[in-house]
Amino acid sequence: MLYGTHCYLLTPRWGDDQLRHLDTARELGLDMFELSVGDDIHFDHARTGRHARDLGLRLLVGPGGTWPMECDLSSESAADRARGLDWHKRVVDITAEVGAAAYAGAMYGHPGMVKRRRPPADEYRRTAEGLYALAEYAAQRNVLLAMEPMSHFRTHMVNTPAQVLQLIAMADNHPALRVLFDTYHLVTEVRDYGAALRKIGDRLFAVHACENDRGKPGGGLIPWLTVFRALREIGFTGYVGLEGYNSGIGDFAFERGMFHDVCPDGRAFIAEGIAFLRSVEQEAAVD
Repeated sequence: MLYGTHCYLLTPRWGDDQLRHLDTARELGLDMFELSVGDDIHFDHARTGRHARDLGLRLLVGPGGTWPMECDLSSESAADRARGLDWHKRVVDITAEVGAAAYAGAMYGHPGMVKRRRPPADEYRRTAEGLYALAEYAAQRNVLLAMEPMSHFRTHMVNTPAQVLQLIAMADNHPALRVLFDTYHLVTEVRDYGAALRKIGDRLFAVHACENDRGKPGGGLIPWLTVFRALREIGFTGYVGLEGYNSGIGDFAFERGMFHDVCPDGRAFIAEGIAFLRSVEQEAAVD
């Protein structure tokens, strides 16, 4: 498997002055590094991509900076859906320009938007139409889209693997559409992690490996051995990455809605978290 980390465990904002964190990732023996972008994030895309390639690091891109609420593929408003498609196309462009393999996140809707009502009959249909158009655009740029089901506290659109697979089916099973499985988000949504991963099967592109409190893996509620046994069963060899917020950098974690000190030292979090995950992978392999 390919192990990596999200940039937010080392820095609150990516920029040209943050390239040293790619070196840190390589020093820690990582294979991948995840960048968060948005309207407020500005950096030389080619320079970041070149530095990562020189180090032998693969990149993944996701939203994390400013993402206007009106840019939403699931919106009732056709104008907002069009704005959403244009916005996501710009992120796909960034993904291609840094040389990353995939754009990952909740691009089917907007994280933080939770509509407390019975879903309209056409909500998935219009969302699937936008996803298909985005997938067609991404395929032209050699970019995959890894959609991430999120907790019902973050979105009403896609909370489970079954829902994300339904959207993919409604988008004509476009080959550019994949799935990102986040163990933190899904702790409130699924009862059987193994069954959920087996259901996703070869559509799985990546796993965000987070404990139930978004701390480093191990010692919490996530059934890690079940996770890795299922990954082995489906033949998964892709990206397993740590995601969280460095609570040792000013008010960054508080601003991201994390109010307890789960990551006072990003480097230690990554080193210990990856060591734990590798040990569980080895244990699952000898079953």
